[in-house]
Amino acid sequence: MSTTSTTVTTVRRSTDAPRDRREVLHANNERALRPAYQILMFGYIVLPVVAGVDKFFHFLVDWNKYLAPQVVSRLPLSPRDFMHAVGVIEIAAGLLVALKPSVGGVVVALWLWGIIANLLIAHGWYDVALRDFGLSLGALALSRLAGGMGR
Repeated sequence: MSTTSTTVTTVRRSTDAPRDRREVLHANNERALRPAYQILMFGYIVLPVVAGVDKFFHFLVDWNKYLAPQVVSRLPLSPRDFMHAVGVIEIAAGLLVALKPSVGGVVVALWLWGIIANLLIAHGWYDVALRDFGLSLGALALSRLAGGMGR
């Protein structure tokens, strides 16, 4: 019984090569950016929803203390009812991020800028305003990543 050994050499033809170097770069970029996108998606879905739900229960904090007195005096409803409305909006913003992150990220950033304005008017919450500004940048980054991925 004899055995025959055959070696197959694969020659890459020019038609097998990627059409464009940009396709390879795009695929590599998307693969590298996907984990960052997923982390931001998780955060900007869960955090607004949790904060929004807590506006009704105050387990995390008494949210009313963050309202500027100048804002409270102009409200057509009680601070408690206003914070309930804020909670509904935050829950909706988190759900919008889940459904359309390129739009939801911008909505969350704009919402955070409104919160920052209130905190600056209230005085004494500058650290929280600075943190919320950082969060708004993350929301904008999510929006850009989502837009680049067609979401």
